[in-house]
Amino acid sequence: MPGQFARGDAVRYGSAVQLEDFHDTTLILIGHGSTVNADSAASVRQHVEALRRRGVFAEVLEAFWKVEPLVPGVLGRARGRRVVVAPFFVSEGWFTEEAIPEALGLKASGQNDFARRQELDGREVFYCQPIGTHERMAEVILERARETVRKFPFPRAPKPADLALFIVGHGTERNAESRRAVEDQAARIRALGVYRDVRAVFMLEEPKVDNFHALTEARAVVVVPFFMSDGLHVAEDIPVLLGEPERVVKERLAQGRPTWRNPTEKHGKLVWYTGSVGTEPGLAEVILERVREAVAAQE
Repeated sequence: MPGQFARGDAVRYGSAVQLEDFHDTTLILIGHGSTVNADSAASVRQHVEALRRRGVFAEVLEAFWKVEPLVPGVLGRARGRRVVVAPFFVSEGWFTEEAIPEALGLKASGQNDFARRQELDGREVFYCQPIGTHERMAEVILERARETVRKFPFPRAPKPADLALFIVGHGTERNAESRRAVEDQAARIRALGVYRDVRAVFMLEEPKVDNFHALTEARAVVVVPFFMSDGLHVAEDIPVLLGEPERVVKERLAQGRPTWRNPTEKHGKLVWYTGSVGTEPGLAEVILERVREAVAAQE
């Protein structure tokens, strides 16, 4: 069943989510975007293109909070009789539960609750839960970690049982859900017993990522950023917090090179660092799960 995998299993995305006929449906994937870093929108566009190629939907559109095409007005661009909106965010919060629904016309300013299925301008509109809170994100994290260590085995790839897995979130006191989303995925993976240690760490809250070396006795560590894009937090801030000199990171970034070399020894640990979970190709399956759930919940 989706979201269930056996103890010790590798992640497999071989069987696509079973969907009903969506030939008349527009899927809209909404991300944050950034005016200072184009990479923050790249993952949304990556998955939009992948889902278009599948031909499941009448059309697949993207929209962003910060960059074009913007969220306000995106429903007017949709041609489908039915529209499913999927917020490409890590957790529930102000953006997913207030800002975006208001911009789409699904709720009024100050309104606490809103219906996730509504009739707007003669069309059915479904609003999904955030992609990052789905239980199958644990599979995405595992795949990121496994593939990175496999790709860079020098001097030799350690067994997962000898590795510590650190899942890095942003962390903010303004939104408890942001922290909970990371901790929930860490708990799911920890229960599998695949890795020696599995810990949620944060940029701004305790336990902090810059203290990762004191949180495990494992000699080898794989660090997975729980972010939906390879923006500056992933490309620059976290590598510096892991111990890479800021000057080196900025030089590599300016040259268009990866800002972390896998593996790198820091604080007596051999550290592998992955791309963000948002750029994992298998995440398209999670998006499809969210679509199916949103529609099925209203039937």
